[in-house]
Amino acid sequence: MKYLLLLSSLFLFIHSNAQNPRSTNEPDSIKKIGYATYYHPKFEGRRTASGTKYNSEKLTAAHRTLPFGTMVTVTNPANGKSVVVKVNDRGPFVKRLAIDLSERAAREIGVFSKGVAKVTLSYVVE
Repeated sequence: MKYLLLLSSLFLFIHSNAQNPRSTNEPDSIKKIGYATYYHPKFEGRRTASGTKYNSEKLTAAHRTLPFGTMVTVTNPANGKSVVVKVNDRGPFVKRLAIDLSERAAREIGVFSKGVAKVTLSYVVE
């Protein structure tokens, strides 16, 4: 009887892993909705929190908590346009805002002309 119980437990364990082949070492993908804005031109050339200089023509962003170097896909649901930015600074420091984009990133997804827009953030936490 113990042998049968052990065998059935083993079968269930193997079967459950076959249905869910995802490894526990795989990173989790996160999606969040928030508001985005962009850096004021006065920050051009200033040092970011990561130590790099802000360049309005690069696809970069500021986020309060994501690690530096995290690649974030920012999508504007109003027009469907997306851009991938690299987090290299801290901010925004206004609670209702989720991310500050470089000028180029804001232009690419249509946030620049509005100033602030609702966006979807997608990124991988490793």
